[in-house]
Amino acid sequence: MKLIPVILSGGSGTRLWPVSRALYPKQLLALLGNESLLQQTVLRAKTVAPDSPQIMICNHEHRFQVAEQIRTSGLDDTHIILEPIGRNTAPAIAIAAMQALKIADDPILLVMPSDHLINNIDAFKQAVQTGLPLAAKDALVTFGVKPDKPASSYGYIHAVNEGISVVDQFTEKPSEAVAKEYIRSGNYYWNSGMFLFRAQSYLAALEKHAPEILSACQEAYSNIRQEFEFLRLPEKEFASCPGNSIDYAVMEHTNNAMVVPMDAGWSDLGSWRSLWETGDKDEQSNVVSGDVLLQDSNGCYVRSEFGLIGLLGVKDHIVIGTADAVLVAHKDRAEDIKALVDELKASGRQEVNLHRRVFRPWGSYETLDEASRFKVKRITVKPGASLSLQKHRHRAEHWIVVKGTARVTCGEKQYIIGENESTYIPLGAQHRLENPGAFDLELIEVQSGSYLGEDDIVRLQDNYGR
Repeated sequence: MKLIPVILSGGSGTRLWPVSRALYPKQLLALLGNESLLQQTVLRAKTVAPDSPQIMICNHEHRFQVAEQIRTSGLDDTHIILEPIGRNTAPAIAIAAMQALKIADDPILLVMPSDHLINNIDAFKQAVQTGLPLAAKDALVTFGVKPDKPASSYGYIHAVNEGISVVDQFTEKPSEAVAKEYIRSGNYYWNSGMFLFRAQSYLAALEKHAPEILSACQEAYSNIRQEFEFLRLPEKEFASCPGNSIDYAVMEHTNNAMVVPMDAGWSDLGSWRSLWETGDKDEQSNVVSGDVLLQDSNGCYVRSEFGLIGLLGVKDHIVIGTADAVLVAHKDRAEDIKALVDELKASGRQEVNLHRRVFRPWGSYETLDEASRFKVKRITVKPGASLSLQKHRHRAEHWIVVKGTARVTCGEKQYIIGENESTYIPLGAQHRLENPGAFDLELIEVQSGSYLGEDDIVRLQDNYGR
């Protein structure tokens, strides 16, 4: 029976703000090592099912970043399904199951979040192998992590017996006092959010316990369409689907749930505190990343992504610095960062959605300076890539190449400019920027005009279907 990994990549990771943001979330970040959490997940899945394609469910806003990270990981056999709107894990897995049934005859699905840490790959593979015979016999298998502390930020699984067991009950994020009681009583595990089951078994359970979700997903999947390398779900049909997690919709109601214990160095990396817990600590129990100077400080997690951060006489704090935001919080308040993000969102702050550096399918741009009538950007275009053929109603642009070679279309003219050369794009002129070279093109763009918003783009032709 074929095993197909299903990777869920719809989250926004708000508790890891200001590094994780809505349009460049936690799973796309290299928080541990050189690879992003998503890349670590797809490569981990490949070790378990080396000959199988993978199915990735992601937010349509992240599609180009996800595709690029999968491409650079060398996994060209990934089916990327785009959600037009988030509906939680139960619908996402249903859509993946329907896609999997087109790949193989009732395969077993290994469902994994894209943003978790697993340190012991061999133990993870062994847990999957242990669960496969159970899933083949119609069980809905989940993987339980033995708790080493009474964490109130995790869901819990109560097993009937020790070891491989039928599940008695799921509990979502109990209080710390209740979590302590769970640990004392035994046979409780953290819910890892990973599952193993046959595609048909899951769809049958969904039909029994949440038929409205199954019906809406069937309607949406029947209208799925190919868009470049993506499979895009229709917005109207998918938006009508009730949002619910697999735990609430299925696992808490089924009689077929079984838990396989897993001791693989797992963490959901759900907060900055968890990054501190899993990180390499110095002699004062600090975990640091980037340009950081500490004196007489201990128990801190400090991350600098822009400039120097200095700490003096600080204890048990989280300090995060990016190009446009700084977070300072006590470690005990790490779970409350989501409330801070909600307040920023309510006030319309762009720091919730975007970094100063914004990624596009052709490369990236970074805003260096701006005022009422000008904006300065650094633009990077990947080899062979091009921006859309476009025009602006309210701004003109000056381009200065600092690295590489640019092919410029401006009106009826097309020409090449190299390093230390510049060109001018008048207001209203049709134009396009391309990189015909083998290396990144970098240029400085100076915009001037009455309105400099990103929505002042009239696309006339685009290679990426935007």
